[in-house]
Amino acid sequence: MSNPAGQRRRGPGRPGYDQATVLRRAIELFNRKGYEGTSMGDLAEELGFSKSAIYHHVPSKTHLLAQALDEALDELTVVIREAQDESAGSAYERLRSVVRRSVEVLVAHQPAVTLLLRVRGNSEVELEALRRRRWIDARLADLVRAAAQEGAIRDDLPPDLVSRLLFGMVNSLIEWYRPEGEMSATVVADAIATIAFDGLTKRPS
Repeated sequence: MSNPAGQRRRGPGRPGYDQATVLRRAIELFNRKGYEGTSMGDLAEELGFSKSAIYHHVPSKTHLLAQALDEALDELTVVIREAQDESAGSAYERLRSVVRRSVEVLVAHQPAVTLLLRVRGNSEVELEALRRRRWIDARLADLVRAAAQEGAIRDDLPPDLVSRLLFGMVNSLIEWYRPEGEMSATVVADAIATIAFDGLTKRPS
């Protein structure tokens, strides 16, 4: 009989998982029960460990939360940093690229992003994640402002508001998008970019 993906044999009655699988299962559990409502005992039961054995695999629940939030934020941070490079195109082109690529990041890491969007700052780990989100929001607002200054998009809307609305469209995917559905990430990314930027494009006077 073959082992489930990610599981390694550790001897009778003792399942073994690689760290990526442990993290994935933890994120799924946090999303189902809520982070605060999940205990290390719950995680041990989910993975088939005893309550004492779980600590041989996971230092703490907080450690798993930090890893999950980093997964959700790291690639998006890279996308934003690359968009700050003015040699990569006009502000408008870079702004549109960020929106499209942020859809791809969300789809690739949907469980982790779902968890990120539910944190409320109840611990230092969560507060740090919220600080990183605010930094990303601010950099997107900078791109909106620069694109307006180029004359590529309308300039009568506050950049901070536009930034929140753009990411709001992307983040809404956690509520309904399913990777196994009929629409690919590319189709969804194109649709969001088209709706957002056709609506933002400056009309001739």
